[in-house]
Order: sequence, then structure tokens, then C-alpha cells
Amino acid sequence: MVKLSVIVPFYNVQQYAPDTLKSLRANAREDFEFILVDDCSRDETPDILARAERELPGAVYVQHEQNGGLATARNTGIDKARGEYLTFLDGDDWLAPGYYPQLVSAIEELGCDFVRTDHVQCTARARSVHRVPNGRRGVVMNPRDAILPADRSTSVDYAYAWAGVYHRRLVERGLLHFTHGLRTAEDRPWIWKLHREAESFATVGLLGVFYRRGVASSLTQIGDVRQLDFIRAFDQVIAETAQDRDADKLLPKAVRTYCAIISHHLGSIERFEPAVARKLKSMSAVALRRMPQDVLDEALDSMDIQRATRLRRLRRRPAATGVAA
Repeated sequence: MVKLSVIVPFYNVQQYAPDTLKSLRANAREDFEFILVDDCSRDETPDILARAERELPGAVYVQHEQNGGLATARNTGIDKARGEYLTFLDGDDWLAPGYYPQLVSAIEELGCDFVRTDHVQCTARARSVHRVPNGRRGVVMNPRDAILPADRSTSVDYAYAWAGVYHRRLVERGLLHFTHGLRTAEDRPWIWKLHREAESFATVGLLGVFYRRGVASSLTQIGDVRQLDFIRAFDQVIAETAQDRDADKLLPKAVRTYCAIISHHLGSIERFEPAVARKLKSMSAVALRRMPQDVLDEALDSMDIQRATRLRRLRRRPAATGVAA
């Protein structure tokens, strides 16, 4: 029986893939498998992964014939996974030696559906520790209890799929797959669904994932139309949360977070291509009008004056014809 399946999508990361693979080797165990998914890379990444399939213990190499994006690549890995537990890593990040055995020990000891962990963010040579915004450590909790309050950062705002480990029963319950085709913010509907529908989780103070920021090929650094998938992602969060039995309690958090993300993108709109910037404004205005208006009013009233003013101005923007999320 495979104990742990590690799903690692790669796309045009020839510069970083060797470090990622080296760190996987330093975490190898006879009952671990590493599912390496090449999402139709156009550089030397496929050659690097083909070598890894031969040299890395537990490697399983999968190639996409078409580029599908991170969410789709992760789903490919989930469908291939045989492990009792699953986790994720991005193809340009890396791990501390021996991290995965500690991660498996943590979830086995706690016996919960999923475990969330801290991580180290790496921007050039700078390093900073980012912690799960959940103060209770090493205690099994109901995931729903970690969604609120609406006006503070909580576990659903810490959406990194690779910062944790997940029991196979979540796959069987349909809770671990990502929304097919989402190019950005793919973790957001996913983390909200986990917290609404899984039965148990815990946070542990375990550091071992090194998250590389500022990569030129990363969507967080690119201002093209793929960035606008955050609207589709958060529309899904709102629609699914509105169907929840505690919708009246949870929707204010979902709407406020959506508003904060819209404001964030508007505040750095100069990084977008001009046509994309115009589309961002139009689609965001329509998105604001789609939200539950009473909940939106409360969310705007609770925000700082700069963000609230920016969003209220956008909300009054005349509707453009032919604009859809």
C-alpha cells in the first residue's frame, strides 16, 4: 500500500525543477510515490522529468497533451494517486529533507481528514515564515469552526494546497479535486469546500515547504487575461456558500474576501495589459452586482475607507454589454 502520494505539476520550470526533484529525493520512502505531471511544457522540463522518472524512487511521470493549467494538472495527479494520504507541491518550490515523513506522522497521530502546515516564503534571497491563521495547534477541530470571523484572516484565507496533507477519504467524498480549467485562484473554491464539508482538521507547527515567490513565469507575476479567473473562482465560492446550511453566517466572510481581492487587483491595475485592465473593471463591476446586495453593503461598511470607496465607485459603474465572468 502506498502511504503518501505527492502530486507535483510542472510547467516551463526548467530553471527550478532540478531543485524541486532533489528535495523530493531527500523525502523519498519506499511507500511514497511522486506523481510528476508535465502540463505540456515548451522548454526542457519534459526531458528533466523523463530522467527523474528513471532516477527518483517512487516517481510516476504523466504528460499532458494540452496545457490545462494548475487545477487540471493537480486533478490528473489526484486521479493517478494510490496513496492513503495525498499532498501537493508546485514544480518551482522545494522541501526540507525528511519533511514528508514528519507530515505523515502528524496526520496519522491526529487521525483527522486533513492537516494544515506553515511554510517559508522565498523572494530572491529573503526568507519569511508564514503561519496558518489558526491559533489552535495540534488540536483536531471542525473545519467549519475555522472559517470565521469575517473581518479577520482565517484558515480559508490560507489557501495553499501544498501547505498540508489530506486523507484519501476526501477524494472519495469528492472534496479534493479542483475546479477544472481555473488558471488562478484555483485554491479558493477548493479550501472553502474543504472547510464547509470535511469533518475534521488540525493545524500543526511543521515547517518544510519553501514557496518561491517572484518567479517570472508565475501567474501572480503576469498581467494577462488568465488572472481574471479569480472572478470565476470567487463566484463559485459565493454560489456554493449561499447553498450552505449556515449561509447567513458564512456569506459575509465570502463576500468580504471577494471584495478585498477585487480591491487588491484594482490597486495594482497598472501591471495588467490595457485591454485586460478594462476587462477587470467591467467584470468586477458585474461581479459586485451579482453578490447578495445586503451582504455586500455590510461588507463595504466594514472595510477601510480607501477600499470601500474604490469598490463603491466600481459598483456604480454603468453595466457594459457582453461582459461575462
